[in-house]
Amino acid sequence: MSYSDFKLDQLLKTFSLKLRESPDYFGNLSPIAPSDHLSFTLKRNLNLAVSINTEKARSEFIIAPILLELKQQYNEQISLFSGVDFTVDNQAGLNGVCDFLISLSPEQLLIQAPVLLLVEAKNENLKSGFAQCMAEMVAAQRFNQQQEHPIDPIYGVVTIGTIWRFLALSDHQITVDTTEYFIKDISQILGILDQMITNSLKAQPYG
Repeated sequence: MSYSDFKLDQLLKTFSLKLRESPDYFGNLSPIAPSDHLSFTLKRNLNLAVSINTEKARSEFIIAPILLELKQQYNEQISLFSGVDFTVDNQAGLNGVCDFLISLSPEQLLIQAPVLLLVEAKNENLKSGFAQCMAEMVAAQRFNQQQEHPIDPIYGVVTIGTIWRFLALSDHQITVDTTEYFIKDISQILGILDQMITNSLKAQPYG
């Protein structure tokens, strides 16, 4: 069993999680304008990614440039991983490959705690990615605890590139923002991602 094998009801029961749905949970944050480079990249890539309509195309042409902009903004304070194995507990099914992962460690040779954000990319069906992303968030929570560097909350994203949904795991409660954020509102998406990192950095002993 791996992250992608989990069904939502099974996941909640297995890890004793409570699910909370909240509209605009992340919607009141200040937007951040994209750089000229990101604006140009998205304008150039968007139609191509949608036309190809594979998870890989949406990941490479839309999602990755957005996350790269985020990393560049924070320079050496965070690390960004793509398509990496993140096996935390094989017996619990917390194993598999994460589409994207962000840690508050600058180390890029290997994943170091604390892992902050997991991003699950899909080609069309957003709903199919929720259980997988939540399982990865639970794994990140355990990984951070094992490395004696816990962080709360752990954030998650499920996206098809053109639509973004945001999640947060605090203790045993997962909050799902029921609002869909569209790529035309890229400033709002960047604002949410930025605030996740900013809040977490402030909470760190060294932040």
